[in-house]
Amino acid sequence: MNTALQDQSIVIAGGSGFLGVSLAQHLSDAGASVTILSRRPPRNAGPWKHVAWDGRTVGEWQECLDGAFGLVNLAGRSVNCIKSPDHQDEILRSRVESTRVLGEALRSVAAPPSVWAQMSTAHIYGDPPRLECHEDSPFGYGLAPFVGQAWEEALREALLPSQRHVILRTGFVLGRDRGSGGGALQTLARLTRWGLGGKVGSGQQGMSWIHEVDMNRLFERALTDATMSGPYIASGPNPTAQVDFMRDLRRVLGVPVGLPATTWMVRLGAHFLMRTDPELVLYGRYVVSKRLAEEGFQFRFPQLPQALDDLLR
Repeated sequence: MNTALQDQSIVIAGGSGFLGVSLAQHLSDAGASVTILSRRPPRNAGPWKHVAWDGRTVGEWQECLDGAFGLVNLAGRSVNCIKSPDHQDEILRSRVESTRVLGEALRSVAAPPSVWAQMSTAHIYGDPPRLECHEDSPFGYGLAPFVGQAWEEALREALLPSQRHVILRTGFVLGRDRGSGGGALQTLARLTRWGLGGKVGSGQQGMSWIHEVDMNRLFERALTDATMSGPYIASGPNPTAQVDFMRDLRRVLGVPVGLPATTWMVRLGAHFLMRTDPELVLYGRYVVSKRLAEEGFQFRFPQLPQALDDLLR
C-alpha cells in the first residue's frame, strides 16, 4: 500500500468508464478516499462516492475539490464512433470544456489539490507506419493529434500557478471485464472467438498497449511522486504489430485460426456493423516512453503474452 495516499481525497473527473472504475478501485485499495465526477454513476458499485456533473459548468460538485489531495481528469467522449462532424466536435469539446471548467472550479475553492494528473492520447503523434515515437517526437497531423494538442493546451491554461501537473499520453489500455466492459480488449477477444481475429489491412500498424495495472500505477505515481511533471507516454515498453498482437491473443484464447480482413472489408464492417471508425484498427503507432525508462519505472507487465494471460485466462 502507498502510504502517501492513506486517507487522502482523490477526485476522478470522467471516471465512470472502465478505466476510471479500475483506477478508483486501485486508489481505494491504496487507502485513498475517491470521488468520481461523471454524468451518470458507474455501473459497478465500489468503495467510492459519485457526484454528478455535466463537464461544462461549475456547480455544487466543485465542493469535492476543496481539500482534495489530487485531481485526475479522464473526461472526454469516446472515440469509438463514426467520425461525423457532430461527433468530431463533441470529441474535442468534451475534452477541452471539461478541462477548462475544472480550472474554473479550482479557483473557487479555498484548498485546491496540489497535483493534477491529466489523461491525453498517444495518438497525438499521428500514425507513422514504422517510426518509434518518444515524448519529444513531433506531433502528427489530423483529428486525433489536433484534439490531443488542444486538450493539453487547455490543461496548461487551467492549471493554478502552484499546481504540479502530469500528462499521461495513453496508448491502448488492456483491461479486465468487470461486468461493465474492459475496453477495446474485450471487443477484440469477442471477435477473435468468432474467428475474426486475424490480420487487419497490412497487419503492420503499431499497437502500443499497456496493462491496466501499470496504467493505474502510473496515475498513482503521478499523484504521489513530486519529481514527476509534464508529459509522459503511458504505454508499455514493447509495442507490437497488429498481426503479432492478434496471434498472441488467439493463443491465449485457444483459437487456432483468425480470418484476415482487407482494408475495404474493415471499412464496410466498421461503418455498417460496428458503427465505428475503421481507422481505429487500420492505423496505429509505435510509442515508447523515454522519460519513464530514464526515471526507472518498472512495468509489472512488460510483455504482451504475459499481460494477455493475466487478463483473459
